[in-house]
Amino acid sequence: MVEITLPDGSKQRYDGESVEVREVVASLGDNWLKTAIAAEFDNHVVDFHQRISGEGSFKVLRESDPPSLDVLRHSTSHLLAHAVKTLFPNAKLAIGPSIQDGFYYDFDVEKPFTPEDLERIESAMRDFLKTRMDFSREVWSKEKAKDYFAAEGEAYKLELIDEIPDSDVSVYRMGNFLDLCAGPHLDSTKWIKHFKVLSSAGAYWRGDSSKPMLQRIYGTAFYKKKDLDEHLKRLAEAEKRDHRKLGKILDLFEVREEAGGGLVFWNPKGSILRETIEQYLKEKLLEKGYELVLTPHIARAELWSTSGHFDYYSDNMYTMEVEGQDYVLKPMNCPGHILIYQRKLHSYRDLPVRFAEMGTVYRRELSGTLHGLLRVRGFTQDDAHIFCTPEQLSAEVDASLDFALEIMADYGFDEFKIELSVRDPKKQEKYAGEPDEWDAAEKALESSIRRKGFPFTLMEGEAVFYGPKIDIKVIDAIGRPWQLTTIQFDFNLPKRFNINYVDRDGERKLVVMVHRALLGSVERFVGILTEHYAGAFPLWLAPVQCRILPVTSERAPYGKSVLEALIERGVRAEMDERDEKIGYRIREAELQKIPYMLVVGGKEAETGEVAVRAHGRGDLGRRKLGDFIGEIVDEVRSKR
Repeated sequence: MVEITLPDGSKQRYDGESVEVREVVASLGDNWLKTAIAAEFDNHVVDFHQRISGEGSFKVLRESDPPSLDVLRHSTSHLLAHAVKTLFPNAKLAIGPSIQDGFYYDFDVEKPFTPEDLERIESAMRDFLKTRMDFSREVWSKEKAKDYFAAEGEAYKLELIDEIPDSDVSVYRMGNFLDLCAGPHLDSTKWIKHFKVLSSAGAYWRGDSSKPMLQRIYGTAFYKKKDLDEHLKRLAEAEKRDHRKLGKILDLFEVREEAGGGLVFWNPKGSILRETIEQYLKEKLLEKGYELVLTPHIARAELWSTSGHFDYYSDNMYTMEVEGQDYVLKPMNCPGHILIYQRKLHSYRDLPVRFAEMGTVYRRELSGTLHGLLRVRGFTQDDAHIFCTPEQLSAEVDASLDFALEIMADYGFDEFKIELSVRDPKKQEKYAGEPDEWDAAEKALESSIRRKGFPFTLMEGEAVFYGPKIDIKVIDAIGRPWQLTTIQFDFNLPKRFNINYVDRDGERKLVVMVHRALLGSVERFVGILTEHYAGAFPLWLAPVQCRILPVTSERAPYGKSVLEALIERGVRAEMDERDEKIGYRIREAELQKIPYMLVVGGKEAETGEVAVRAHGRGDLGRRKLGDFIGEIVDEVRSKR
């Protein structure tokens, strides 16, 4: 017997061990069958071709339901693969999933795809769509699947089959194209109308540089043309804002192959930007009652065994042997902060204790996943850990939320989304800590969000095993969400390290431990800021706030006096006295996105003035030097 619960609460029962999704949708009426894309059963997306069993909630998905977009994009990736195999018969298939903004498919080909190849592939996809093709699903034994894909020379599919734990696998057909796939897929290609093949790039198989280099083709698809057009406009704008390109133009940072991928070298201007961010945050941390600490970059492997990281995270750690003992380059700061807490016995009167560190950590990311400043192997976390009593929990969460939003506003982010990740109530055995502890922690997090009046999304089953968490995603200038702040409970480490305090009755109790990061990593945050502002940082963050431009070499002495006056007031300034035309130097300063350019000629030298130009705004007229310096200092302080 199969029993489903519909969104209105009514139940439907079907005889037998399973029922095809198509049959369930059809039983709801012809209109549902015509407009449905797929369905959700027990919170899992299933297509018309799949069978469901047991009991669970059932919901039909239409175009407007977010999961339907993934189904469209996954199906379009198969259409892409069909076109590639038709045009390049020797291409070998790897994988082709949907991703956040589209889809991709990886191929093993003799030479990289060219822009002309991508145009031919998209044209072939559109030709296929002139005739409707239905998707169909078949279940094969692993032996049959191996025989088929071996005969086709599809080595990557054979590797995937070996990793599937079940005795059977599923394959999907679309026209005369067949692929190993778990689904879900569309009922037919009639839904595929508005798509675009975007680009190609090299990608190692499984993201591992020791494995073959494949060619990845990216694309995107939408149900409505206007959505596709808007997305393509956003992509064009994002291309202009790419922090990797702007990082070179603005001379902020480099990743040097001589040193290795994912390791960032900060040039002088980038170092100033980074230092400004860190110094501001440290000042705020001290204001909020945090204590600044520093922990070593390496520690004995035994410490990471105690924390549990070595058992579950060792593949992402850099290890070394020193005098016969194993050491680890630290991948996170938590154990170090715990050791500092344990240096003395704390009373309940001492709590909360809040430790914060700009702690540099190292993680063995696969080379294929590295991406500018956004994904690196060595990075600095604005990490903090709060040790408190259960009674102090709600106040600490409230304060952390307020702190996060204050920081985001100062950095120019005024739109955000909040997600609350909690347990899967059906899988209690997955989680550290007792159910009543989880109940209290989840309630504290949710209550804090509600007290602030913020809308949030409940992410059931998304909590990590050691505790629930709040995630805050900022929305940048072109509407993209970026994960920044995390407020995370931990029921695991206090027990593993026996982190105690003495309560009012003189008894030792385990502390409540909260991990808290506001910016995430400094590297990633600089990348996000660069793209948010398209490199035109607000004055208080700009590495160079003013550039003095003497009209001629005769005006250089006055220019130097202007420079000295600015530096004396703490303004980051420099002078360009090259023997180039003033128009050329102004244009170069604009390209460097320097907030203010001060042109000084004969009149300015005589009157003690400066001719002010602002980036993106042009000529602001002449000002008395003292007045201008006062205005710019006020602007820096106000973080406008």
